[in-house]
Amino acid sequence: MMSKFLPLIALPLVLAGCAASGAPQAPGEKPVPSAAYMAVGTEPGWTLEITPERLNYAGDYGETKIAVPNPGATPSMNGETYAAGRLAVVIKHAPCSDGMSDRRYADTVRVIADGKRVEGCGGNILPPDTLAGSNWSFVSIGGTPVAADRPTSLAFDGTRLSGSAGCNRFGGGYKVEDGLLTAGPLAATMMACPGPAMEQERAFLDLMQGPVRIEFPSDGTMLLTGKDGKSAVLKRVI
Repeated sequence: MMSKFLPLIALPLVLAGCAASGAPQAPGEKPVPSAAYMAVGTEPGWTLEITPERLNYAGDYGETKIAVPNPGATPSMNGETYAAGRLAVVIKHAPCSDGMSDRRYADTVRVIADGKRVEGCGGNILPPDTLAGSNWSFVSIGGTPVAADRPTSLAFDGTRLSGSAGCNRFGGGYKVEDGLLTAGPLAATMMACPGPAMEQERAFLDLMQGPVRIEFPSDGTMLLTGKDGKSAVLKRVI
């Protein structure tokens, strides 16, 4: 096993806009989607799922459960309301922080369940305001799910990025300027890894050899796509 570091080339990444397919729309421009709409809150923890058929609420960290038929949404000021007996829901299309992390959502949500009022966030997960301070793990590289037995990471702080695509560690400086993120020069350890870990690492490093488009789909993932169409999908670590 070798532990020395080797330099890698600088990696220019294109910081693209978030108007790709699946990207969140601006607050106030979207109705509640026809598929399941999710909202969450903390202290006490609660979740709300709105489907075309039902409103499913779990409050007090799961101790309170209410499921009622969906009465349909009534338009309100910059949002929608639902009045369903034991449940009343007000959705306002205004950015919201869940209070427990730096994750932001498109909507602010208020729920009254059996007379008890709670507040939280719902709808699309918004892109981060900045990469600095964010941490990610890999979901797939080149369309192939990452090996479950090898931890992965990509972290950004104010001046550096660092991570692992499943085998070796890499790191170096980065900067964002005029819509471009330039990383490097990077250095990486040299270590042999069992199984598919080295293959997925090589696929990621190959992807990062040229400009990479960065997008944030509404599910909160980060999508990095090279000019050849190959991509890596990462999820936020909260």
